[in-house]
Amino acid sequence: MDITLEVIPLPVSDIDRARDFYRDKVGFHVDIDQEVMPGMRIVQLTPPGSGCSIALGESIWQMTPGPTPAPGSYQGLQLCVADIKAAHAELVARGLDVSEPVQYAPDDGATFMHFQDPDGNGWAVQEYRRRATEPLHQLLADLKRQQA
Repeated sequence: MDITLEVIPLPVSDIDRARDFYRDKVGFHVDIDQEVMPGMRIVQLTPPGSGCSIALGESIWQMTPGPTPAPGSYQGLQLCVADIKAAHAELVARGLDVSEPVQYAPDDGATFMHFQDPDGNGWAVQEYRRRATEPLHQLLADLKRQQA
């Protein structure tokens, strides 16, 4: 059985402001922006090349058991890029307030930069140079074929 992580609900205080931020400043694609059932508007956005999206919506939390997370309470969400310098330049050009990349070790996967959305949800961007030649979706497809 395959189990994939494809959507992460993200707590925000203003859906339109968050949609515009992730679309315009971070470069996510808006997949869905509609009322999916009476009184339930969902905005789903996906980073370019990703198999996982974020979902914004006030009613999302009514569908899941447990407490409703406060807007800005998510920290440590992580994106991966093959070239962090190029990603930094593109994000800055989009107007995103993103930290300078910091290399913690020379190893692949050890360079990061950070930003927050308008509510304070915290994101890290990790450079994983290997993704330039080995996209994750291709590695997973190859692994599945090997297991068959």
